[in-house]
Amino acid sequence: MENSNGDCKSQASIKASITHVIFDMDGLLLDTEKFYTEVQEIILARYNKTFDWSLKAKMMGKKAIEAARVFVEETGISDSLTAEDFLVEREEMLKSLFPTSELMPGASRLIRHLHANGVPICVATGTHKRHFELKTQRHGELFSLMHHIVLGDDPEVKQGKPSPDVFLTAAKRFEGGPVDPANILVFEDAPSGVLAAKNAGTHVVMVPDPRLDNSYHKTADQVLSSLLDFNPSDWGLPPFGDKAN
Repeated sequence: MENSNGDCKSQASIKASITHVIFDMDGLLLDTEKFYTEVQEIILARYNKTFDWSLKAKMMGKKAIEAARVFVEETGISDSLTAEDFLVEREEMLKSLFPTSELMPGASRLIRHLHANGVPICVATGTHKRHFELKTQRHGELFSLMHHIVLGDDPEVKQGKPSPDVFLTAAKRFEGGPVDPANILVFEDAPSGVLAAKNAGTHVVMVPDPRLDNSYHKTADQVLSSLLDFNPSDWGLPPFGDKAN
């Protein structure tokens, strides 16, 4: 376990305070980020340009139109391809890929463990409803364990990550909510998502893609290479009873 802050800052008081958990989805619970990369590489190849991880980092976690603007502007193709046209073209390619989405390692174990132990859990994602349904169609039973799901096209989510809207909306919808953000642990993979969680006032565990520059790690409270490495006891949550479950 790497703790990006070196010390375990008042870890005992934080441990006692975590009561609720919020999960991001893309790249954290579902292995969907690779589809975006694949499609964006194909589109850029037409303009003799390459897609790199510094650009990927700026796009990850944002609402689709915001990420699209970053894509066309940063690559210098905005005169040839508008953000809106890019999305239309990308959509066609993604529609066939999303239904094949696989779970990330450790996602099922952690969700089932928290649910079985009565820890309220939800999903807060920038993905809009149409894509959410495609991405989760093979995993409906697992996602049904969530107390609620907040999507990127939710009317209460005015701004995408790194604005805190999606996490603050999620905190409000738990039973008996709103839940104090200081009592919430967020799981994220994207730099913009980690910032959104911190802007909302929550604690955040980052599970980044290994290709992401580690300068993005420092904002998170804890950085893990996989959800399999998460130890609930670090955060005062019920420990795994059986490592194989």
